Amino acid sequence: MNEEHGDNLAGHTSDIPQLVQKARAAAVEYAQDEQAVGEFLERSEVDDNVYDFRFDSQLRGYEHWVWAVSMFHDVEFDEWTINETALLPTSASLVAPQWVPFRERLEPQDINPDDRLGTAKNDERLEEGMSEEADGGQMLDAEHQPLDPADSPDDVKEAVETFRLTRRRVLTGPALQEVAKRWYEGSHGPKSLSTQTAQGHHCDSCAFFIPLSGSLGRYFGVCANRWSPDDGKVVSIDHGCGQHSDIEPEQQEGLWPENQPIYDDQHIDILARTARVDPPAADVIENLEEEDQNTLRDASTD
Repeated sequence: MNEEHGDNLAGHTSDIPQLVQKARAAAVEYAQDEQAVGEFLERSEVDDNVYDFRFDSQLRGYEHWVWAVSMFHDVEFDEWTINETALLPTSASLVAPQWVPFRERLEPQDINPDDRLGTAKNDERLEEGMSEEADGGQMLDAEHQPLDPADSPDDVKEAVETFRLTRRRVLTGPALQEVAKRWYEGSHGPKSLSTQTAQGHHCDSCAFFIPLSGSLGRYFGVCANRWSPDDGKVVSIDHGCGQHSDIEPEQQEGLWPENQPIYDDQHIDILARTARVDPPAADVIENLEEEDQNTLRDASTD
């Protein structure tokens, strides 16, 4: 038995066995199985006159767990009462992973076209956009305060129009960085297999590459080649595939190459031959006479 010294029980050493038995009885009652409560491990003072008694767990599936029984000592009446009983894990226990909210467990491939997740009002990826006052067209920031008058109004308006900052909510700077990192390290970035086999033909020099607007346009665009596996997808400027506009098609003689005929001279097919039947000689002479008469008639007509 591992006893903590220096607590208020130091002067009540003779009472400790009875307190351990009382705590064990509470643990057995909670476990509803006397065999599930093992040997006494330790006691400790967790608060004024509150003590924690721990027993080894013999419950199947809960190895290295402990039964913890909290007891309160009423000094005035010298009485002990049970506060709480629980089954607790230790550092060596096998426990379930920390619970993660459903929204955070979702992966992009888990979303169906008809699912609607929505965007929370306090989404950390978004911030309020800018607005324009009706009087004088002055631009206001996210707190609806006028922008620094030192800034050129034309430059501010151009930036607002370029980045479409007049939307009710826009992406924050950290959110844009996270997007750029995810796209760049994904399957449409420079580390993809298609880029490695593209032989230096990158998207930034391809006629089918349409750059994005805004800050992301310096690094990303959309592929517009219907024959490319990246068609309609965001690709990095140093991405590549085998459908680059500068890659010339291989020369082919025809769509369907002709093969030389193959003769099988190992087998002979014997076909049945029908007997020849010649017309009677009288019919032959009569046909010749008719042809001669027709010839003479044609000559006299001319």
